[in-house]
Formats: sequence, structure tokens, C-alpha cells
Amino acid sequence: MDELFAICRTIEVDDGQAMGFVLMRAEENGEPKPWPILITRKGNQFFGFENACPHQGLRLDTRPGDFLDEEGNFLTCGNHKAQFDLDTGHCFIGPCQGKSLTSITLVIDDGDVCLTGVNLAEEDGLDIPDPDAMPEVMITGD
Repeated sequence: MDELFAICRTIEVDDGQAMGFVLMRAEENGEPKPWPILITRKGNQFFGFENACPHQGLRLDTRPGDFLDEEGNFLTCGNHKAQFDLDTGHCFIGPCQGKSLTSITLVIDDGDVCLTGVNLAEEDGLDIPDPDAMPEVMITGD
């Protein structure tokens, strides 16, 4: 089994909500690079996606943590107003209609939402230009 990295507790993501995190992923050359992701919840199921609209690769949240449409039913790109399903990441309205957010593999382990199948860097993300614009996250390996 791949290494698990705890992102948050399951109780931190409310049903029908999304939370964003910025991790540090190791590139092929070993250099660390900020990697914005988001975790959504529908009932007792959790879904992970890269926080990048397939239209132009921009982050969905133009304001930190602002992922949902006004009714809270769909993920919405703050740049282009494209809308995506919370569970599949499939775009059904907007300039990227028919495309999907890039999914990431999540595992629920003892009440933690964990990431697996990715090479994370050992960096702590403190070198990002505006750390207040991105939510903090503590990554631990199991």
C-alpha cells in the first residue's frame, strides 16, 4: 500500500461542503511546488480534486475557501463561473463543459482524510508569497 498523508479530520468537512489545502508536491526533478487541492464531502463519502479549473488551469477559489455556488450545490470556478459536481468533478456548465477536475486518491483512515499515490515534498509551504491567502495544513505520514 502507498504511504498515507493525513490532510484533515473527517469531522472538519461538513456534508455538502468543500475545503481547500495547499500541499507541497515534489516535481520530477525533486523541486517542491505548491499544489492546491480541495476535498469535498457528500454524506459519508469524501472526494479529492486538484484545485485547478480545466479551462485555464486557474484556481477555482478567487477568494480563499470560496468554492461553492450560492446555493451550495456545486463547485464553482470564481474566474469563469464553470460549475462542477461535488463528487465527480465533472463540469456541466461553463467554458470547460464536458471536462473534469483532476481527481486525487483519498483514503479514510481512523477518522482522517488521507492522500495517497502522490510524491509530496518535505517542504512546509512557508515560502509561498502570501501564506495568509492559503489555508494551513499539517501533513503527517502513516
